[in-house]
Amino acid sequence: MKKAWIFQGGWDGHEPVLTSKRFAAMLEKNGYEATIFDTLDPLGNLDDLMQLDIMVFCWTMGEIKREYTVNVAKAVGAGVGLAGCHGGMCDSFRQDTEWQFITGGQWVSHPGGDGIEYMVNINHGSSPITEGLEDFPVCSEHYYLHIDPAIEVLATTRFPSVSYYHISNKPVDMPVAWTKFWGNGRVFYTSLGHHDDVFDKSPNAAVMMERGMLWAADGKRIAVENNLTTERFENQAKMY
Repeated sequence: MKKAWIFQGGWDGHEPVLTSKRFAAMLEKNGYEATIFDTLDPLGNLDDLMQLDIMVFCWTMGEIKREYTVNVAKAVGAGVGLAGCHGGMCDSFRQDTEWQFITGGQWVSHPGGDGIEYMVNINHGSSPITEGLEDFPVCSEHYYLHIDPAIEVLATTRFPSVSYYHISNKPVDMPVAWTKFWGNGRVFYTSLGHHDDVFDKSPNAAVMMERGMLWAADGKRIAVENNLTTERFENQAKMY
């Protein structure tokens, strides 16, 4: 059976227990064995990580041991998928720039706090994650992120929506959901998910999250079937 590990923890305000339970159910209905951890310590065993199809993070802020980040980098580089939402993945481990490099972005602000009404605009293209989806409204935190220019943007939102210092600049389309590659692995992120009920109030957000996890997890199959190695990446990873 395909295997998923979900890591829940950090700041309780992002409801990591509820989101982890939701994501586990999504994966289980698609044939995955989903295990939820409330500690990062399983990241210490690289051999175990290599047996996974996907890791999902619901862990806001906190700290991660350097060796754990290295293991995540190696496992994802070998084909294990990585996915997460909101602060549970792109506001995790703020001091770890390698984590930000892997995931593709980092939260920096949500002007106006919670309860901001805004539109999520779907980028219609070739991604199966957004196929058939239309733009949809959200009432939640409006995430402003610093992003990796290499990401493949699946959906955006327009800033500014409230008056704050950033309104002195031109309007920008901020990525809401994206994919990227890390070695042979696939990474999916959506900034939606401040509270678990966002996925109920905006069903398209739940569709993107489920499809995004499945897309990321499928990278493991492709890596195995094509006998893809990590030598060309590891030769350059002198920091490890």
